[in-house]
Amino acid sequence: MATTTARESALSRDQLLKLYRDMLTQRAVDTRGFQLNRQGKIGIAMGSEGHEAVQAGTGLAFERGKDLLYPYYRNTGIILACGFSLADLFRSQLARAKDTTGGRSIINHVTAKSLGIASISSIIAAQCTHAVGAAWALKRSGATDRVVFCQFGEGATSQGEWHEAINFAAVHALPVVFLCENNQWAISTHVSKQMRVPTVATRAAGYGIRGVSADGFDPIAVYTAVRDARAHAAAGNGPVLVESMCYRFLSHTTDDDDRTYRTRDEVSEQRPNDPVPKFEAYLRERNVLTDDEIAALKREITDLVNRTTDEIEAEPYPEPHTLYGNTYAGPDDPWLDSTR
Repeated sequence: MATTTARESALSRDQLLKLYRDMLTQRAVDTRGFQLNRQGKIGIAMGSEGHEAVQAGTGLAFERGKDLLYPYYRNTGIILACGFSLADLFRSQLARAKDTTGGRSIINHVTAKSLGIASISSIIAAQCTHAVGAAWALKRSGATDRVVFCQFGEGATSQGEWHEAINFAAVHALPVVFLCENNQWAISTHVSKQMRVPTVATRAAGYGIRGVSADGFDPIAVYTAVRDARAHAAAGNGPVLVESMCYRFLSHTTDDDDRTYRTRDEVSEQRPNDPVPKFEAYLRERNVLTDDEIAALKREITDLVNRTTDEIEAEPYPEPHTLYGNTYAGPDDPWLDSTR
């Protein structure tokens, strides 16, 4: 098992700024979601505070127009980083008529076939077998330089579907990268109650594939690990398991009270690892951004998120007669052409 840690950046200024903007956008959307829930405008919100570096770094490695993304429910940041519209995200959360699912989607269950972003399943780890099916279809079609990104939390690795997916992908050398966002808590179950090995990446050896553990508080380390894993899979060398070690600072959802299973001291001890201020310090120290530029970017993104929310709130809800339509549509093709 390899370990990817922070290293001197070889990224361009534009790439560094994309990472930072994506991280800020993810946090601003999370904040707005919790506010909308408390205002009674959405039924539930699910925060990803602490996952920003993982999702921005993964999004930068995703090849738009080529790769397929099978996300899980805490992937607000990565779908935005991969090109999903901010307006469509709020249409989904606020159940407006123009939502891609016609206002039927539960929180964070979005889809965009034109972007290669699959609908997720609420069943934990179900997206893993779906992702492997898509990777198998890509290989059988003879597609080249196309990879499936499969996202999940460490809790999913306790499910049978996860092991079945990893094993099948390994046996058939499929072009899929399994991406674990290990935030240490599967709702209220700590990782120590789920496995005896020190990391999820350690499990890769049991399936005969490459396993990598990355610093999930560092977007550059995550990007480097995922980029290299993608190259390995795209070259026909089979799947890679990439684990990014991070932390969930908020409750599982707005319906969860994390004080019932972890102490405030534990959360406070993790705060120095907060990826957003850590990356800000990195950019400041290397003269990529000044304090004034950082403050201006934060204001710009907060204003954008708030303005978008207001615009979508003004849109109409679905008409009642549409309730039974748009449930099944189109051919059940294997997602071979992500441009359709």
